[in-house]
Amino acid sequence: MNTRTNSIQPQVQEAAHAAVRLAGQAEDLAVRGLDAVRDGAHQLRSRAADATDRGVQYVQEEPVKAVMIAAAAGAALMVLAQWATSRRRERA
Repeated sequence: MNTRTNSIQPQVQEAAHAAVRLAGQAEDLAVRGLDAVRDGAHQLRSRAADATDRGVQYVQEEPVKAVMIAAAAGAALMVLAQWATSRRRERA
């Protein structure tokens, strides 16, 4: 049995080293994934801030047009909401 244990021991050590390497690779992938998500969130916040700034600038430069666009968008949303609720009632 001692000879058998001695022949298995290098395989066990090799498996343990492989497991440690895999764990390190998994950790590296997780860190890279988190970094990518963080970068993506930063870019999204930056784009949202830019869009907000452009929207504010447009409203300041074209207030009447901005109000008309907002009214049209609100009317379109109301039509969609009424259409959606009428479709639900028809199915019930």
